[in-house]
Amino acid sequence: MKFLAASSFDNPADARLYNRVAARLLPFLLVLYIVSFLDKVNVGFAKAGMSADLGLSDTAFGLGAGIFFIGYCLCEIPSNLALQRFGARLWIARIMLVWGLISAGMMFVSTERQFLVMRFVLGVAEAGFYPGIVFYLTFWFPARLRSQVCAIFFLGIALSGVVGGPLSGAILTVFDGTLGMRGWRWLFLIEGLPAVLLGVATWMYLDDGPAKARWLSAADRQRITATLAREAAEQPAGAHGTSHRFTDAFRNRNVWLMTAVNFALLGNTYGVSFWLPQIARGLGVRTPMANGLVTMLPFLVATVAMLAISRHSDRQGERRRHLIASSLASALGLALAAVSAGMPVLSLTGLALALSGALGGLAVLWAIPGTLLTGVAAGAAIALMATIGNLSGYVSPVLIGWISQHTGHVENGLLALSAITCVLSLCAWALAPVVVVPDETGTALLSSKS
Repeated sequence: MKFLAASSFDNPADARLYNRVAARLLPFLLVLYIVSFLDKVNVGFAKAGMSADLGLSDTAFGLGAGIFFIGYCLCEIPSNLALQRFGARLWIARIMLVWGLISAGMMFVSTERQFLVMRFVLGVAEAGFYPGIVFYLTFWFPARLRSQVCAIFFLGIALSGVVGGPLSGAILTVFDGTLGMRGWRWLFLIEGLPAVLLGVATWMYLDDGPAKARWLSAADRQRITATLAREAAEQPAGAHGTSHRFTDAFRNRNVWLMTAVNFALLGNTYGVSFWLPQIARGLGVRTPMANGLVTMLPFLVATVAMLAISRHSDRQGERRRHLIASSLASALGLALAAVSAGMPVLSLTGLALALSGALGGLAVLWAIPGTLLTGVAAGAAIALMATIGNLSGYVSPVLIGWISQHTGHVENGLLALSAITCVLSLCAWALAPVVVVPDETGTALLSSKS
């Protein structure tokens, strides 16, 4: 199966090799991310039942949805460094086993305080998964392919909405009252246990890098590692002319600019994901099953848009303009969804545009860090971007919840996210105009043009 566009390659041998690697890694990693993202946002589908049983206000729910990211961000950089120390296979398997058990344990929550504590601990358990996988992919794929590769991985966000909406609606409907338990408790149990099973599968299936991949021939392993080594040699040196060190990530202006853009795009993604079931109810969708089907639609559109944006970015060898356009499209979509309250078609169109811009922008954005820095500095930069960026996962649901409770309209929260995105999109304008260009060896380099 061809995951990567033929136009991305100069010769058929490279196309066959990297598509083979993609076919081996990306479907499995995609499943992991679908389960991961679903376990983060399924609390949005559980909200109605939890609020009734536990007496949660919109503000308390927003705090619980967002406090996950406090624990997540506190442990993000240490977790990403641990992945480099202990190997991707062990560390990703560990993350999945622990978070799966905690996610399933959400079924036992009976008070607001327990809800907040469990969400915080779940964030600690899952820390490092998302940036760890992004960093792991740089072990396998050269820079010219990473926008497509990241887009396929980020499909987990979109597909979790496509799969998660109907699945969550079905669980809430079918299992409510079974064995005397409410549907939202079954939701956490049924959607949490797959992570435990996938943790075991991760240990058995993944390799720490191409050098240990026995499913590749020795020549293919050498070809991949040599290509990545040439890229690393062509990148600018770190401070004092040495190879990049941990602290170089914090001194790089572009890393901080990308962190700000990541904050905006992730904030839009999580804000819409957490509150979309409530927005759908506000449009007149009442039953859990119908709600799940309606919430699936914006994610379906975003899936197609993200793949198209990432392929176009790789084909053009350009990142900055694609990132700017995607960020502004996301802000426009949020504004459209907010001002078209009461008009379901327009509102859902706006949400689809917001998610499309956010996810397309993320796919392009995350293709850049591995071309700026190498080694431990690259891991630190990716973790830094994820750490601060994921704070938006705390800010956006809390902000929407607070505004919704005090104004009576969740749409006003979407307007606030749109304004924040417009402001932080200026950081995309300020990025160095970097262009990924192939040299005569086929190695993708990062050149800066002024």
